[in-house]
Amino acid sequence: MKKALIVWGGWDGHQPKEVAEIFREVLAAEDFEVEVSDTLEAFADAEKLMGLDLIVPVWTMARIEQELVNNVSAAVQSGVGLAGCHGGMCDAFRDNVDWQFMTGGQWVAHPGNDGLEYTVNITNSSSSLTEGIEDFVVRSEQYYLHVDPAVEVLATTRFPLTPGPHSLNKAVDMPVVWTKRWGVGRVYYNSLGHQANIMDIEVVKELMRRGFLWCAEGKTKALAAGNAASAYSGMADNQL
Repeated sequence: MKKALIVWGGWDGHQPKEVAEIFREVLAAEDFEVEVSDTLEAFADAEKLMGLDLIVPVWTMARIEQELVNNVSAAVQSGVGLAGCHGGMCDAFRDNVDWQFMTGGQWVAHPGNDGLEYTVNITNSSSSLTEGIEDFVVRSEQYYLHVDPAVEVLATTRFPLTPGPHSLNKAVDMPVVWTKRWGVGRVYYNSLGHQANIMDIEVVKELMRRGFLWCAEGKTKALAAGNAASAYSGMADNQL
């Protein structure tokens, strides 16, 4: 049985407890052994993290001790998956660049704020993570992010839709869903999920389910391929 850790907290406006419960239900339905924690100290046991298959952060706008980031990073580098959504992963710790490097991006704005109707465009990709999923419309925050150019983009949204200091620039297709590698670990992000009602939308939940499963398979796939996880997990974040 695969093991997952969900850690929720931070800004209450993102309904982290409720989103974490949706994620718990998704993973339990896939026969994961799921631990849910409401403290960042869940990242303190480095050895325990190494024994997981998946880490799911649901924590917005907080500070974190560097040692805890190092523990998560080492686990992911060794093959443990990391998957999350919205501000719960890519606006978790604004002052920690190691976290941002690992996750692949950082939120910087949501022009138009909540309630903006926009289209999520599925990109042409060979990835099974979006197979059979069509473009869809949501009414929520539209995230503008600073994104690692190394990510593989699976879905985008078009900016600008509302006036602002960014609107005289050319049109931008901003990543909404992406994957990347961190060491031999798999990382998945979805910028949707402002509150639990968005994450409960069938297509959004399905995208997250696929991301969870893909990330959780990373450790087994890496070992089967003979990848040397130790070559990555021994490196401190500030040495990367």
